[in-house]
Amino acid sequence: MKISKDKYVEVSYDLNVGEGNDRELMEKATEESPLKFIFGMGLMLPAFEKALEGLEVGETFDFSLAPADAYGEYDEAHVLDLPKNIFEVDGQFDAERIKEGNTVPMMDAEGNHLNGSVLEVKEDVVVMDFNHPLAGETLHFNGKVIDVHEATAEEIAAFTAPMSCGCGDCGGGCGSNCGDGGNCGEKKNGCGCGCH
Repeated sequence: MKISKDKYVEVSYDLNVGEGNDRELMEKATEESPLKFIFGMGLMLPAFEKALEGLEVGETFDFSLAPADAYGEYDEAHVLDLPKNIFEVDGQFDAERIKEGNTVPMMDAEGNHLNGSVLEVKEDVVVMDFNHPLAGETLHFNGKVIDVHEATAEEIAAFTAPMSCGCGDCGGGCGSNCGDGGNCGEKKNGCGCGCH
């Protein structure tokens, strides 16, 4: 059976970013813990799905996605100085969570959920980066198709049910979908459940 619309798919892969000998392993989906999705549901990057379309169980793949086909170019306009007082809890600045290097779930004025990375905490402002962590990166995937079958009603329901997000890193599963984590083939700036 070939990967095509509405098929349940499992793949293992290594994701590397960078060019030439400077590539860095960013994520690994193993055969024991593969990326699982239903092809064509809109949860994955379109270019990621296009590269897998037509493959069968046991076939391997090796392809790259340019930033335009992945998470876009890095945009300096997405780096913002936010007033420090918006990070207060009970009148006190939340220094435990708001520190350089941390990723913080936030909401914009329209109610959209997004994650911001804390770049710097200054006297009156917090410098936050709202670019996807892989913005500006070329993504290099190589892996293997583990399973392809007709999606069952239960599998479809599992991928369409409302998910609660627990935001995390780029490691898959819904615990990482509010922002910058998740399986990196997924388009919603995060994990496998598409909470963005």
